[in-house]
Amino acid sequence: MPGNAAEAISVSGLRKSFGSHTVLDGIDLSIPRGTVFALLGPNGAGKTTMVHILSTLTRADAGAASILGHDLARDPGGVRTVIGLTGQFSAVDGLLTGAENLRLMTDLRHLGRPRGRELTAELLERFELTEAARKPVSTYSGGMRRRLDLAMTLVGNPRLIFLDEPTSGLDPRSRHTMWNIIRRLVTESGVTIFLTTQYLEEADELADSIGVLDGGRLVAEGTASELKRGLPGGHIRLSFADHRELTDAARVLDQPARDEDLTIDVPGTETEWIRQVLNRLHEAGIAADHVSVHTPDLDDVFFALTGRQNEEVPAA
Repeated sequence: MPGNAAEAISVSGLRKSFGSHTVLDGIDLSIPRGTVFALLGPNGAGKTTMVHILSTLTRADAGAASILGHDLARDPGGVRTVIGLTGQFSAVDGLLTGAENLRLMTDLRHLGRPRGRELTAELLERFELTEAARKPVSTYSGGMRRRLDLAMTLVGNPRLIFLDEPTSGLDPRSRHTMWNIIRRLVTESGVTIFLTTQYLEEADELADSIGVLDGGRLVAEGTASELKRGLPGGHIRLSFADHRELTDAARVLDQPARDEDLTIDVPGTETEWIRQVLNRLHEAGIAADHVSVHTPDLDDVFFALTGRQNEEVPAA
């Protein structure tokens, strides 16, 4: 399929089954270049299968895809020249040092010894691994291994990187370090990131757009804000200085008041609706002491959209 020059990934009607189990059931997707896309879904929803197909590790049963202008079915070799893949488990050699792992990768890429050593030093510094460069990777923490794994992926100068649950099992500090690295990759190098994760905070922090996969289908797609706004439950909270104003506001707005904290919750978060509520109070001579907007979070989105768990059958 022809790819749009502005798109890093274009997918149409992608399908994949393992035996009688349908994992992907007609996926359509478009991801702009230079952005972070996060794919969410419960365990077994097909996230890893999606990554394996788009990175040429598994063939789709049907559908078409273009990766940075390369047709996935007709030109898998071209796809592999422009992508990198980091999985849930680091692929580094624990017996080698961090520097040796990187130099091995530069040798496999035929970069030559001078350029290989130069790039190794650059990546060790970039990923904060210089002090541990001569230590065996078996002594590295989980976060250090993940950083080294991603550094090795960059040896090939990919323009699109698939990160399959890259911070799974990491402690909060290591997770935030990885987030900063991912942000810099996009802002400084212009790469596109396709991220799968079960950490909703991670998607909220990093992603320009989010897709939710469930039952083999992409059941929702949009920015984090758009997905949150699409759920019921949003409201504005009005706080008042004293019980008299609280009682008057409850009467004007026809809403129950919470006496213990002098607040009223009014359903709705649209800007025009908020303006109307405040105007009604103003016309009645009532001023709210504080106004805050509360929308559903990504947890709410996830649980609302993923109504079932699907056991993903691994590829042979």
